[in-house]
Amino acid sequence: MRSPWRADRGSVVAEFAVALPAVLLVFLALMSGIQFGALAVRLNDAAADAARGLARGDATASVAARLATQVPGASLQRRADGDLVCAELALTPGGASGLLGISLEARSCALAGGL
Repeated sequence: MRSPWRADRGSVVAEFAVALPAVLLVFLALMSGIQFGALAVRLNDAAADAARGLARGDATASVAARLATQVPGASLQRRADGDLVCAELALTPGGASGLLGISLEARSCALAGGL
């Protein structure tokens, strides 16, 4: 007598072959999201550092050079708002998020002349 499961032979392999690309796609999307979030945190931290440097009176070129080591590819805009000096950073990351047109922005302000 033949086993009733004999006709199902190889079905697990086929199901695995169909499910594996979907699982990998979800995993890659999750990892990209984590990287994107970490980059946003780094950009906010760099904006705070840049604002403090600009408020102390550091040259914009030296602040931009420090910024290039913290977050490569970020652009710096200096804004004065009363007693505050603000640093606005923008970055379009590479990879999949860059292909989607996603960009990051961060803004931080510090009291002018402060330490």
